[in-house]
Amino acid sequence: MMKKILVWFGGLFAAMTVAMGLTYLATQPEQPEAASESARWLEPGNHATCEADLTFTDTTRPTASNGDFAGADMRTLNTTVWFPCTDNEPHPLVVYSHGFMSNRHGGEYMSRNLASHGYVVIAADYPLSHRGAPGGPQATDVVNQPADVSFLIDSLIALDPQQRPFQGEIDSNRIGVMGISLGGLTSTLAAYHPRLRDPRIRAAVSIAGPANMFTPAFFRSAQLPFLMIAGTVDAIVDYQSNAAPIPERVADGALLTIAGGAHTSFVALAEPTFRLMNNPDSLGCAAILASIDEDPGDVFAGLGDESDGVVRDRNAPPLCQRNPLPASIHPGRQQMITQLAVLSFFQAEFAPLAEVRKDALRMLEQGISNDFSEASFSR
Repeated sequence: MMKKILVWFGGLFAAMTVAMGLTYLATQPEQPEAASESARWLEPGNHATCEADLTFTDTTRPTASNGDFAGADMRTLNTTVWFPCTDNEPHPLVVYSHGFMSNRHGGEYMSRNLASHGYVVIAADYPLSHRGAPGGPQATDVVNQPADVSFLIDSLIALDPQQRPFQGEIDSNRIGVMGISLGGLTSTLAAYHPRLRDPRIRAAVSIAGPANMFTPAFFRSAQLPFLMIAGTVDAIVDYQSNAAPIPERVADGALLTIAGGAHTSFVALAEPTFRLMNNPDSLGCAAILASIDEDPGDVFAGLGDESDGVVRDRNAPPLCQRNPLPASIHPGRQQMITQLAVLSFFQAEFAPLAEVRKDALRMLEQGISNDFSEASFSR
């Protein structure tokens, strides 16, 4: 009898595995035409990609107390570095910043892709805003994260060649930042904030990052290219008040809009995990609302005031109030567009050859929107 039961369960498991496999294949995202520019740019670069885990500790700045966590007199950053396995040339460096309740692997699809093109990408779990933070994730610690970005840059550049996991040097004239959600805000602060910015940053990408509190004066603190990538059905960081004004507010700013793009779909986990969902922001909103105690305005209170170009937008829609949520596009499709935009943006700024920079700029401004009906670019 027991043998028959085991055989029955074995058959059921096999049938479920086959069904899941067929569902996975049936729900693959639509690919761009094989002969298109986008198909070419979606191919990995010439370098095999490696990664290494490191821990950097900033003993000059504390970690605040948080819930049942008493705090610490230092900030410890558990870090991953993605890099080309064999490349002795000087590397551009990009610092990736994760979103609230996410971690350093949330943008891994972009990090690995950049590394295949010769970049070094570094990402850390920020002490109090990652999903495993002691005392629970705390969004207000974002005010300390621009200094974490600078510390990561310092620490990586200062590594002895014998300790460095990658070959070649970091080119200090080609340093960029990118991040998703709260990480997009971190990247914006590190690039532009009059007191918190790092002048070594030469290009910045915010992916669905809050920006409605920043006036045009804020963005005049630094002169560098800025790209916002955002989805129109984002239920967490409203598109109209945060992303849409960027081309008007930032002198060298641009916006890549993804029609039907959801907030949660930018995170690596969304593909393939959330393929079958109407809009993954239903999960993202539930998680955030269960974890955040502050009024959203208070989260950003420590970032400055009007003298810094920081003014709270009282007309911004409340967090996660869109009901019902409109359907979003396939998360794999959204991540393809995002990967293309990030790569072409940084290549347009940092590629050593002028012809590659020119090709990348054309890809960013025209190629993506030519091959993806959901994408549009404005400067």
